[in-house]
Amino acid sequence: MNSRKKIGIVGGGQLGKMMILDAKRLDYYFVILDPTPNCPASSIADEHIVAGFDDKEAMMELARKVDVVTYEFEHISVESLQMMEKEGHPVYPSSETLLHIQNKYHQKQWLQEHGLPVPEFYEINSLEELKKAHEKLGYPFIVKTCTGGYDGKGNAVVEQAGEEEKAYESLGSGTLPLMVEKWVPFEKEVSILVCQSLNGDISVFPIAENKHKNSILDLTTVPAKISKESEKKAMKIAEETCKVFKAYGMLCIELFVTKEGDILINELAPRPHNSGHYTIEGCYTSQYEQHIRAILGLPLGNAQLIRPTAMKNIIGDVNGDGIVKGLDQAYQNPNVKIHIYGKETVSVGRKMGHITATADTLEEAIEAVNKAHAAISF
Repeated sequence: MNSRKKIGIVGGGQLGKMMILDAKRLDYYFVILDPTPNCPASSIADEHIVAGFDDKEAMMELARKVDVVTYEFEHISVESLQMMEKEGHPVYPSSETLLHIQNKYHQKQWLQEHGLPVPEFYEINSLEELKKAHEKLGYPFIVKTCTGGYDGKGNAVVEQAGEEEKAYESLGSGTLPLMVEKWVPFEKEVSILVCQSLNGDISVFPIAENKHKNSILDLTTVPAKISKESEKKAMKIAEETCKVFKAYGMLCIELFVTKEGDILINELAPRPHNSGHYTIEGCYTSQYEQHIRAILGLPLGNAQLIRPTAMKNIIGDVNGDGIVKGLDQAYQNPNVKIHIYGKETVSVGRKMGHITATADTLEEAIEAVNKAHAAISF
């Protein structure tokens, strides 16, 4: 009898690819479902079901081929996951976890109900309601689509009176559910990765400090330069959030740190996360290996930082083919590691890869990734 574990991943992007790369050391078998024939994970998956994420039959085919199903992004059908579970196929994170997280308004409600700190927020059902939001929140405030947003897409800032209509139109004029949120004058944006195994182990990775450019993550540095008190609060929030959402596998919690040292939850992602790429070289166990171990019920690995680490995204600034240039120059520093995702085409704002550097100091690591980044082009 073949006892080789089979894992299904909904999505074949770079996160799926990195999951497979780490898990292949244990010889696991992977089936991915993704509509793009040459998606990043297709080159190393054992099987690829080429189908849309709304194709329920294809989703069931995936579940029947494997021992456990996971996903690498959250904009998928909760109904499909429920169907899998109904048929007895294990799915982690579960459909229940995704149900609470997928809609940002419900996510915030769930956090608030469980006493976790979030910015003030309200549901919006019409332009009239949006025009009155300043009465509760003042200016500026943020308008968000409750579903489907990522990398700044699905967000609009209303700076002053009269900008509500423009924000409303830019977010679909009410075709998507909307919410408003109080503007948080944060000092830093940080994220914390927490993982829970089916065996009950919980492991928290070091807090990462994030800098964004055009609403897309640009640079992650670890350890985050925050006070011990803020660190303690963030760690406690991470463990609590993991339990509240009954999340198995990786959970990323994006947080705001205010000048007063308060911590507020911005958003959650029930999967490995861009801000956790640093863990591949920076920690004893990467977020990808940890995720696989967790959904198989294995003991979790050591999530400690080995030494200061910086990670910089390689983001498209042109439109064209995805062939990378300048690797020889970028690799002049021996502590630099470059990850190219294998996307066939590059476009402005598209994540094409990332660079990591570890060093004795954070400053040296940042300098190394910036220098390598400057050498790379498409």
